[in-house]
Amino acid sequence: MKNNPLGIFDSGIGGLTILKKVMELLPHEDTVYFGDTARLPYGEKSPESIIRYSLQNAHFLSLHKIKLLVIACHTASAYSAKLLREQFSIPVIDVIEPAIACAVEASISKKIAVLGTRATINSGIYEKKIKECKPDAEIISVACPLLVPLVEENFLSHRATKLIIQEYLKPIIHKKFDTVILGCTHYPRLFPLIQEVLGVHVTIIDSAAACAQEILNELKRNTLAKPPSEIEKRQYYVSDDPEKFKRLGENFLGKIMERVSLYKEL
Repeated sequence: MKNNPLGIFDSGIGGLTILKKVMELLPHEDTVYFGDTARLPYGEKSPESIIRYSLQNAHFLSLHKIKLLVIACHTASAYSAKLLREQFSIPVIDVIEPAIACAVEASISKKIAVLGTRATINSGIYEKKIKECKPDAEIISVACPLLVPLVEENFLSHRATKLIIQEYLKPIIHKKFDTVILGCTHYPRLFPLIQEVLGVHVTIIDSAAACAQEILNELKRNTLAKPPSEIEKRQYYVSDDPEKFKRLGENFLGKIMERVSLYKEL
């Protein structure tokens, strides 16, 4: 199975921030990415729908004989990770737990903030899992629904984006939280602007980087890492509008995507 690909799914393009980190950390690994663009955003869907979509996405990726499954979506991770681990025999990595582990280790004051979509924040998954690791932690969760469209419009350093971030982060700054988790795969693209607003004394946890590191660790634990090779295979699938995904995705990855294929049979 060492030569089998990694399978990564997200509701759209946000999970490409994880894929980018995987490509930097594990350049020899083959990958299959699926963006469920016909049914995004997951952040506004019911838990039942999110679970159903996640199972369908994982099944599609399993057809590619993947050796490891990555849930590159915080909302899907919150609602479906446990079920996917029960139903699939391969390792399943979600994007939430690695970020929490990093945040708990980094926080000195035990004051940890989470930025995310409404569905992720409403799930309460971060509070629950942080408390399991650090029962005396103080946690604040902030829904930031405007940040995803701003990222997709490539407004990464726009004055309007900074003003919106300042508004969202007011309670975090006021209460002097020392660690902030970027609880949406789009948000790492706003890392510099968020750091500027919070100040250098606040540690920001890039959930995409934490997830990629956990993928590396899991491959090592299971002796699944692909031997170095000159050629790696990248496959991209979406459930709607491959041209738009390609255009936006190239901004996320910072490189040309050879081909994006349409898969509609979900």
